[in-house]
Amino acid sequence: MTTHDTTTESADAGARRVALDEGLHWVDVMGGASRIEIPVLDHGFIALVDVMPRLVPEGQTADAAIVQAARVSYGQGTKRVSEDRGLIRYLLRHRHTTPFEMVELKFHVAMPIFVARQWIRHRTANVNEYSARYSIVRDRFYTPSLDAVRKQSRSNRQGGEETFRIDEAAEVRTAEEFVEFLRTVESAYEKYLGLTERGVSRELARIGLPVNVYTEWYWKCDLHNTLRFLSLRMDPHAQQEIRAYAQAMHDLIVPILPLTMEAWRDYEMESVRLSRLEVEALRSIASGGERAIATENARERAEWEAKRAWLGFGDRA
Repeated sequence: MTTHDTTTESADAGARRVALDEGLHWVDVMGGASRIEIPVLDHGFIALVDVMPRLVPEGQTADAAIVQAARVSYGQGTKRVSEDRGLIRYLLRHRHTTPFEMVELKFHVAMPIFVARQWIRHRTANVNEYSARYSIVRDRFYTPSLDAVRKQSRSNRQGGEETFRIDEAAEVRTAEEFVEFLRTVESAYEKYLGLTERGVSRELARIGLPVNVYTEWYWKCDLHNTLRFLSLRMDPHAQQEIRAYAQAMHDLIVPILPLTMEAWRDYEMESVRLSRLEVEALRSIASGGERAIATENARERAEWEAKRAWLGFGDRA
């Protein structure tokens, strides 16, 4: 929409109302959609329902709000999109995070309760969850496919990595038993409904439901803390189910903030951080010396070996 610059006085508070800039064509960063939704897992979804800023001048994206905020500190400075890209990359590279807090994103999410309990540990968002005290829980339960049932990791107490082999009789039986176990606990839903119909309060009846039942919430967060969430939950060490939601969230954000997400991938997601000991080990490699890290800690050594391989400095042939 094209607007003309006009100023009016508000009679009730003496406030001055300034119209959108004259002659600019403003566009909705969500393309006029009320929500943009991606299905996740078997019954879940994540939907982007609002963004601040919602309107930007044609040819720009919500990245413009970050640049605008930064210019409060740096002055008007750059004007071209190419210069905006350079400023955003500078801000992320040097961890000047405040301008990224000027963008906010609101999502509507349906996920299993065990995913929600991991998610809520990110305490920087505003959250409003579906209340099972007031409403009946819907009949939606997460069940992984047979070939997605994971074994307990031998190196990570809180993780599962390798899946059970469905072409091996003993392993497929174990995976089948797990899926049947989930079906058994899900059968409690009919009992839950029956008890509520006979007068048991919803706030008590809900406590017998398993954590693979789905819940929903609205989750609103500034971009800086959203990127922190993505860094942790898209990491290969995060649980597979919450990684699926983080990946979908990432995919929803990229068209809204392409310059920021490009810089975030370059400087955060697809980068590697090195400790002082690891930097010293790299210097040793460069000079033809030892490739090991100077520590007796087994986990530190294992992490360094993984980083070294990722950087292309594997063991000598």
